[in-house]
Amino acid sequence: MNMTVNDCARAVGTCRFIEVKLMEIVAAWTPITAEMEAKVMFGRHIWDFAQHADALGKRTFELRQKEHYTVPADAGYVALLNRVAQMQGTVERISALYDTVLPGVVRRYESYVSATDPILDEPSVVIMERIVADLKRQSAQARSLLRDLGMAPATQGPLALEESKLSHLAQAGAQA
Repeated sequence: MNMTVNDCARAVGTCRFIEVKLMEIVAAWTPITAEMEAKVMFGRHIWDFAQHADALGKRTFELRQKEHYTVPADAGYVALLNRVAQMQGTVERISALYDTVLPGVVRRYESYVSATDPILDEPSVVIMERIVADLKRQSAQARSLLRDLGMAPATQGPLALEESKLSHLAQAGAQA
């Protein structure tokens, strides 16, 4: 697939939007989560999401956009993230985010890496691959935390099905 510099900037800007949204979701959960172990994990992951957003935002400048250029995700995808943000209970939150949303984000980022030119867009590839490794680590840490707390993951079948069908990229004319 031939992506223009502008296509790359829009995609990276949307990924930045997602990372900021993930950071905001986990930051909102932290003070209202009962389990201290979950609060500590959330704090570490907030920092990860902030670092991801910063790296992607700096990359948008290199792709001829303003620094920290952000393109909102597709409205359906944003609605899904907003529903996840409203979930109650530690198990439900962790299961929705780490077992459904993050694997979908990983899939999207890996798709971008496969679609872009590995030479012309190498900095984006390096950033995305680092983020993917972080997201996989986060999901593993969340599963481990649930085991340590003696909690079984919540079933996310309908949410996972919906997530898999949504596009995260808004149509080109719909960007902000």
